[in-house]
Amino acid sequence: MALILNIDTAVDGASLCVAKNATVLATAKNEVPNTHATWINDAIKAVIASADHSLTDLDAIAVSNGPGSYTGLRIGLSTAKGLCFALDKPLICLNTLTIMAQMVKKDAPDLICPVIDARRMEIYTAIYDKDLTIIMPPQAMIVDENSFAAELDARKILFTGNAVTKLKQVIKHSNAIFNNAVYDAAAMPALSFNRYHQQAFDDLSYIEPFYIKPVYFNKI
Repeated sequence: MALILNIDTAVDGASLCVAKNATVLATAKNEVPNTHATWINDAIKAVIASADHSLTDLDAIAVSNGPGSYTGLRIGLSTAKGLCFALDKPLICLNTLTIMAQMVKKDAPDLICPVIDARRMEIYTAIYDKDLTIIMPPQAMIVDENSFAAELDARKILFTGNAVTKLKQVIKHSNAIFNNAVYDAAAMPALSFNRYHQQAFDDLSYIEPFYIKPVYFNKI
């Protein structure tokens, strides 16, 4: 049995869940933009208490580690790493796109393509089959009417994520299916428990957010 805290601050809203193995015991969400940093610590205490456990009961901490919002990813990973160091617990980092694919895989007739809005007509994306095997690795992409054309000619693709509205404007292929589900941390336990079972943990000292694109800081 494994008790795992799952943290997601990668995209629009922030969310948490406590799960025993792959079963969710309690959840918390924050849908107010730009408040994740002030929300998260109190929310963790509340969701752990709601599950009738304490922080010391945790066996591991999992976090959605990108791609996504640069600030959101730093908040999630720094919180998870701080808890792991303080509690001497292992860290599990999950790809945000994989979590999104996990949430909708039962609805997919064939391939799954999670899409994260990266502003203007750019997205972060990948393609998975229904077993979550990667068909196209995570990447940044400028979307136009020819995006995913070869893949759509061959197979049906279920698109999901906060960039679906953007894709609908340009992709008109009959094999394109658009799913408006909003993913949250409740989609993480099946993945985090599998990683825990395999003892596939991340290095607390060296792990960084998976940004996909380089991060640039203004010089003062």
